[in-house]
Amino acid sequence: MNNRGIIVAVNTKTSERKSPERNMSQQSTSGGKGGGNNPRQPNNGGNHQTANTLSSERYRIGMMVGIAAVLMMFVGLSSAYIVRALSPRKDWVSIAMPSILWGSSALIFISSITFETARNYLLIKRLTEYSRWLLITAWLGIAFIGMQLWAWRQLAGQGIYLSSNPHSSFFYLLTALHALHLLGGIIGLGYLLINALKEKTLNDEVYRGRVGVVDAARLYWHFLTILWVALFVLLFFWK
Repeated sequence: MNNRGIIVAVNTKTSERKSPERNMSQQSTSGGKGGGNNPRQPNNGGNHQTANTLSSERYRIGMMVGIAAVLMMFVGLSSAYIVRALSPRKDWVSIAMPSILWGSSALIFISSITFETARNYLLIKRLTEYSRWLLITAWLGIAFIGMQLWAWRQLAGQGIYLSSNPHSSFFYLLTALHALHLLGGIIGLGYLLINALKEKTLNDEVYRGRVGVVDAARLYWHFLTILWVALFVLLFFWK
């Protein structure tokens, strides 16, 4: 009887020691399920902002990769142009620059300024002005391509075609490739413009995403402006 009493007393003390631990475990479990006493609540707003920031960075990085690919192509063609121009062969005949190219160069410079103006209005959420200046930029790009076509027509009127000589071949090739890439930029501007006209107001989430897309398009457009200056100098001041 004494041994049984000792065993019962030991078991009772052991169960009493374990019961607080069980109660604490149950309280933490019930608090996690109910969420009322749980101090670690998810910050959904912060998560959305982080996701939008990462999305904007992806737009920029993707555009920079695309620009690098286009740049390498034009660097390769420009290198070939220089090597061919310095060749001792006598078939290189320099062509006169169509005067209309001064006007097209001015247009693409102005279009970069208008794109910056459109972006600045987007940053302060003045969507009407943003749409207007975006449309002006697109029209300037279209006018630039139209003037390039007119320059080709001027050369054709002089009897200078793609296969006339190496200089004319490089001129048609480089200007055509630049115009095609600019046409892609104009299509991108059309996409931005359609979205701007459909949405009169933007919530913060959509707004941050829109700024990221516009920043990526802005990089591409300014790149094409700088690229045209380089091609202009190469074609008519390095003969």
